[in-house]
Amino acid sequence: MAQYTRIEVAQAMKNTGMIPLFFSNDIELSKNILKACYDGGARLLEFTARGDFAHEIFGELTKYAIKELPGMIMGVGSVTDAAAASLYMQLGANFIVTPVLREDIVIVCNRRKVLWSPGCGTLTEITKAEELGCEIVKLFPGDIYGPEFIKGIKGPQPWTSIMPTGGVHPTAENLTSWFNAGVTCVGMGSQLITKEIVANKDFKGLTEKVKEVIEIISKLK
Repeated sequence: MAQYTRIEVAQAMKNTGMIPLFFSNDIELSKNILKACYDGGARLLEFTARGDFAHEIFGELTKYAIKELPGMIMGVGSVTDAAAASLYMQLGANFIVTPVLREDIVIVCNRRKVLWSPGCGTLTEITKAEELGCEIVKLFPGDIYGPEFIKGIKGPQPWTSIMPTGGVHPTAENLTSWFNAGVTCVGMGSQLITKEIVANKDFKGLTEKVKEVIEIISKLK
């Protein structure tokens, strides 16, 4: 069961400005990555559930976060159907992120008042998501559309909150282009939690990287 309301989650997304994305089937590695992000100031993490038995890892991570990392908001990404969304919410997911807009997922999330963020790629999809109650729309894949697309969306719909995922880099130049375009927050996966960091288990380096990104974003708001 979710520990945070969808309004609290949406506000945390806006306040922090960045959500790390990560998946591993190694529970101890996952805990260390989560702790490093938390120590760097991240207060949300999207567990990208793309592997076998991913729900088992997520369940353990959520228990760990509740016990050891106060204020850490755990969510799940790459959710593709309502059954998976329901399973992860039972395991404590506070938000559900999907690669596409699916109304079956919307229904089960709204029933439990859990924030959901669908992957959208057109103004029509974004508008439909908002009509269904979406607080923050995921722009995916972000690198295909870019900041100019967001500027175009914000023109006729300044109320729309957008979170690009894919194509977001942990540099001042790249982050400036996204936030100047009007994003609410960004999702960052392998550009933040790199293969090198994972392979070398450089958790201290990850903490510093997360801290640096959050400091950059705080100056851009």
